[in-house]
Amino acid sequence: MQEIDAIWFLYPVLTVGFSLGTVWYWRRRNSSTWAVLGFSLAAYSGAIILKEVVQLLTLGPFEALVSGNLLPLGIYFGAQTVAFEVGGAYLVASLAISRRRLNERDAVGYGLGLAFWENGVLLGIITLINYVSYYAILASGSSGLPQLVYNTLVANEPALFYSPGTALPLVSLAVLERLSSLLIHLSWGCLTLLAAFYRRRLYLAVALPMGMIDALVPFAPAMGDYVFEAVILTISVACLAVAMALTSNVRRAPGTTVAAPAGSAGITSL
Repeated sequence: MQEIDAIWFLYPVLTVGFSLGTVWYWRRRNSSTWAVLGFSLAAYSGAIILKEVVQLLTLGPFEALVSGNLLPLGIYFGAQTVAFEVGGAYLVASLAISRRRLNERDAVGYGLGLAFWENGVLLGIITLINYVSYYAILASGSSGLPQLVYNTLVANEPALFYSPGTALPLVSLAVLERLSSLLIHLSWGCLTLLAAFYRRRLYLAVALPMGMIDALVPFAPAMGDYVFEAVILTISVACLAVAMALTSNVRRAPGTTVAAPAGSAGITSL
């Protein structure tokens, strides 16, 4: 029985590597606490749960309503990311700041934390566990469960059995997509925490539209893999550039910023 191509293991290994590596590096450099990862987990997991519930209840009827029109379907997905991921990140950051658990120096770490839970854990570690399981099951025999798993994978994920030369570009694109995800989560994570800490509408107003990047997902088949990933990467880099430029005056070395009043989370001024 044919095994899945081992080159696919590069995808979860590299994804976990750069996701965990950036978090580790930033924590060592800034002596940030584990609370940053805890609050980013609360924000990310809450958003994913809400997305799953909403889509379970509404996706089928909505797809029937729009009859294959990609624009409203894209807005449907993008709006959920705006509300649940970006808006949720702001609400959790506001709560953490009001309890004096996070401050302005945690902004980058908060964004990296959001990226870590999506890329390093949900789409990294879990994918790696799945691939190892597939590999072990397929190697265990040619009938029963191995045959069932093989038939399911051939039907639903045939790329896992491509030759290395055919699979490598797909693996590279998959890793590139996770890198884009890291950049966009870093962008809105940094902006939402600083918006909550400094009570600046502008930061939140810039962060929220970044969630509309998910509006492009339904267009991926029509755009093609290479064009889609190039567009996503370009948008992610642009968002990061805007976020870093906009907040450059408040992202300073520890001790050089002026803290907001304790417990003053909320949007009151620019």
